[in-house]
Amino acid sequence: MPNSSSVSEFLLLAFADTRELQLLHFALFLGIYLAALLGNGLIITTVACDHNLHTPMYFFLLNLALLDLGCISTTLPKAMDNALWDNRAISYQGCAAQVLFFVFFFGSEYSILTIMAYDRYVAICKPLHYGSLLGSGTCAQMAAAAWGSGFLNAVLHTATTFSLPLCQGNSVDQFFCQIPQIVKLSCSDAYLKEVELLAFSFSFVFGCFVFIVVSYIQIFRAVQRIPSEQGRHKAFSTCLPHLAVVSLFVSTDMFAYLKPPSLSSPSLDLVVAVLYSVVPPAVNPLIYSMRNQDLKDALRRLMTRDVSKSKK
Repeated sequence: MPNSSSVSEFLLLAFADTRELQLLHFALFLGIYLAALLGNGLIITTVACDHNLHTPMYFFLLNLALLDLGCISTTLPKAMDNALWDNRAISYQGCAAQVLFFVFFFGSEYSILTIMAYDRYVAICKPLHYGSLLGSGTCAQMAAAAWGSGFLNAVLHTATTFSLPLCQGNSVDQFFCQIPQIVKLSCSDAYLKEVELLAFSFSFVFGCFVFIVVSYIQIFRAVQRIPSEQGRHKAFSTCLPHLAVVSLFVSTDMFAYLKPPSLSSPSLDLVVAVLYSVVPPAVNPLIYSMRNQDLKDALRRLMTRDVSKSKK
């Protein structure tokens, strides 16, 4: 019986069979990837270079942009390579690396989004304690905890998943390596260990979701108590981008993992995987920049400064 040691590569699910559609998918993904690189890169550069944005909110936004870049860079380059060269193969080591980094970036991003909800809660509900509760040292520790817990979670999942003996072939029914798809290839009851880990991870995700919901309930109550309409609008506008990003993140995940089995099909699963792994990293910079005047002003100052330097 073949096991994991006899599997040297996996075959990913192709987006299309015809060469024209493969090239179309390559061009589409290239455009999305470049947009994600540009948008997240601009946020990272702007926040890092503008001292007016050296606040907890923008510090966590910078972390979110870094994680978005990592997440989309884990899946899209290989998908584009396979579409361009009509090749479905990914090495065993490459598949393990893809699982490790995707779970790492994805889990860390969810933790950062939870911390950002706490940041908005303190800013609106406890503004007098904002500096003491979210000092620079505390923010760095919270970000390090998010990245560290995400990496530990990814290592545990990857080690458990790729220790399973595989006897159901090497075809992965997705355009990138996913833990559930790898587990399907297992021929041992040892996969129950990975199921237990997944259950623990889902419990953690659910706990974070409850925390975000409770935080926003408190935020909405506090906003309603603000006497002026302008004050309410200003307070709520700082929450809208984060709320939109969380809604996009959670809704795509819930549809991917909680949809009824009767709705499952290879083509639908493929579209859903693109929605939760590709769309949020590309759209998040747009969401944050559309209604954020401080970010727009900082980007304008950065571009004006660069133009002035180039003329000298």
